[in-house]
Amino acid sequence: MRAMALGLVVVATAVAHAHSFDPALLDLRERGGGIYDVVWKTGPGLARLTPLFGAACRRVGALSPASAEEEGLSVFRIDCGARGLRGQTIGIAGLARDPSDVLVRIQWADATTTTGVLRSGVEELAVPGTGAGAPVGTVLRRYGALGVEHILTGLDHLAFVLGLLLLVRGWWRLVETISAFTLAHTITLALAVLGIVHVPPAPVEAMIAVSIVLVAVETLRPPDAPPTLARRAPWLVAFLFGLTHGLGFAGALAELGLPPDHVPMALLAFNGGVEVGQFGFVAAMLLPIQLLRRTPSWLQRVPAYAIGGVAVAWTLERVLAFWS
Repeated sequence: MRAMALGLVVVATAVAHAHSFDPALLDLRERGGGIYDVVWKTGPGLARLTPLFGAACRRVGALSPASAEEEGLSVFRIDCGARGLRGQTIGIAGLARDPSDVLVRIQWADATTTTGVLRSGVEELAVPGTGAGAPVGTVLRRYGALGVEHILTGLDHLAFVLGLLLLVRGWWRLVETISAFTLAHTITLALAVLGIVHVPPAPVEAMIAVSIVLVAVETLRPPDAPPTLARRAPWLVAFLFGLTHGLGFAGALAELGLPPDHVPMALLAFNGGVEVGQFGFVAAMLLPIQLLRRTPSWLQRVPAYAIGGVAVAWTLERVLAFWS
């Protein structure tokens, strides 16, 4: 009962925090002749952020009502002259003192796109000139950091990995299981980002939550219970569920956008960042789990009840989202 009570407390405090990555968005669409339609969307507490364009750009009209701007949505048009935004810089005033991210996306008249992510320390995006792309080093650095950030703020992915750490005994079996999970989500991340596989995001997110519930249930099974597939071959279960988690990573990367001239590099960097973040989490949890296994049996069950309870709430929330 004490374990269940603690699990319910965790549910109440954590249910709303899976995938907490919630950046501001600056979307520009080229109309021709140096004219761009701009959508500037901010979240709560981000009103002090202001987009800055090249020196030649000037605002020529508002396309959104004042009521929309009060809610953090501003739509307007800018004129950047005959040269346009090519070779210019786009910045966000106020980022130096704000921890938020801003996704920048430019859709050019020829249907190609340029994307970037701005944050404190990286307050400007250098827009490539005609025929030029973003530097490879910049792409690797930015998308690698985004991969690390996504895994460390994606509580559902971390909860699944924690469930595997609680379930699997023995160093070799643990390495085998985590490696299978890594391989699986790497495969589906690449297939989805490259457009080879497409699955709607709602069922993917629901299945990720279900995977956590099932791993938590397996962790709570008595040691003398008949062995299940998850006990006999945890690497296989990790691989199968890892395929679904990879689709979830792909959904996050699709929201960020990929630089059209460096898609493979951005994909590689993002996945590498995910693996770095995941490895760091596993390394940080090994000692606490070893210490946990030396405590009374009722206390050892607390983490499984906690992640299982949260995952049940996530499952219900995401299934209900099918009809919203």
